Amino acid sequence: MDPYVIEMNGSGDHVSVGGRSSTLGKAKGRKARWSVKPSDMANNTFNPIRAIVDSMKVKPNPDKTMISLSIGDPTVFGNLPTDPEVTQAMKDALDSGKYNGYAPSIGFLSSREEVASYYHCPEAPLEAKDVILTSGCSQAIELCLAVLANPGQNILVPRPGFSLYRTLAESMGIEVKLYNLLPEKSWEIDLKQLESLIDEKTACLIVNNPSNPCGSVFSRSHLQKILAVAAKQCVPILADEIYGDMVFSGSKFEPLATLSTNVPILSCGGLAKRWLVPGWRLGWILIHDRRDIFGNEIRDGLVKLSQRILGPCTIVQGALKSILRRTPQEFYHDTLSFLKSNADLCYGALAAIPGLRPVRPSGAMYLMVEIEMEHFPEFENDVEFTERLIAEQSVHCLPATCFEYPNFFRVVITVPEVMMLEACSRIQEFCEQHYHHAEGSPEECDK
Repeated sequence: MDPYVIEMNGSGDHVSVGGRSSTLGKAKGRKARWSVKPSDMANNTFNPIRAIVDSMKVKPNPDKTMISLSIGDPTVFGNLPTDPEVTQAMKDALDSGKYNGYAPSIGFLSSREEVASYYHCPEAPLEAKDVILTSGCSQAIELCLAVLANPGQNILVPRPGFSLYRTLAESMGIEVKLYNLLPEKSWEIDLKQLESLIDEKTACLIVNNPSNPCGSVFSRSHLQKILAVAAKQCVPILADEIYGDMVFSGSKFEPLATLSTNVPILSCGGLAKRWLVPGWRLGWILIHDRRDIFGNEIRDGLVKLSQRILGPCTIVQGALKSILRRTPQEFYHDTLSFLKSNADLCYGALAAIPGLRPVRPSGAMYLMVEIEMEHFPEFENDVEFTERLIAEQSVHCLPATCFEYPNFFRVVITVPEVMMLEACSRIQEFCEQHYHHAEGSPEECDK
């Protein structure tokens, strides 16, 4: 008899397996009924941007072309292509036929050497062993959180801040504590409030500079104060520096690791924003640990975690040397000139609208705008304000509730200039139609 044939007897409670008789009641294993449910990790994974945006049951004005100022993807409108050298590097890597197989999970040694060389400086030296390549900066952040924090521990996250930090942490059972950024101080950290959140279960501090969603760039002195808190409290830092070097003239990006020897830092970056290729999914973790506080354990842990998937795209890794060495300075300069021009244009236009208070950005691809809600009493909050802006003017901005910061909205400044002008004009029309003078306050003149 076939040992894998199971025969039921007439009463249905005995079986013959390979000729032996057995009773179902005594059989070990799963119960004989279907019960397939999502895991706790799946149930605990929540993306606030998707939840808020997907719940907006609003249709744009059919008489006006939709202008989306909501997506942090510089490639959407085709006005910011990557440099031809970057594209050629990919073509050459593909044509070589050398990069069609698996790479080590942390990336090719030669590619890690290139990243180490590109970011090495005397204040923060790097070698290939200090670099782990990842599938985009978001995977870099995920690996850093996974290696530093256990379920039940907490991490410190900026408010307003990139929503992915919470999404990743809570899916892993890590608590999120929000520290405040101060709009009146160009989004500097409220350091006293930050320090008050730290306890024995704090696993790391996330510092995002330049900032999404704020477009702010921290000064050297402010970064030194942040490092002083981390050093005093012995809290390692996860530095999200994906917008590093994307700063406007008049500001300077200081890599956090160049300012400290005694705070261990995992710095996350990638090709996505500076090289305008977010879809290529190549990121990296730079391990800065000059006092050997992480030791081998954190390094080994990152390597083990990287082995859960077999690393980032090998073709992009093959192109990396040429991308880092051959991209001309004019490309970076032209990109930043465009972004600064658009930022200035948008800031100036919105600052002139009664009821709105934009905060001038210094880098990245965004600016944040405060809605003086008392002047728009028909709207309950920023979500409703931005919903109606879509319905009436076909302009889509993200409500800052997505970033844990109600009564603001975020504007993406990568759109073509003519589109930015049109969007600002429509926002002005919308605000003029809905603006009310607050009760008990003097008449406000045009700003």
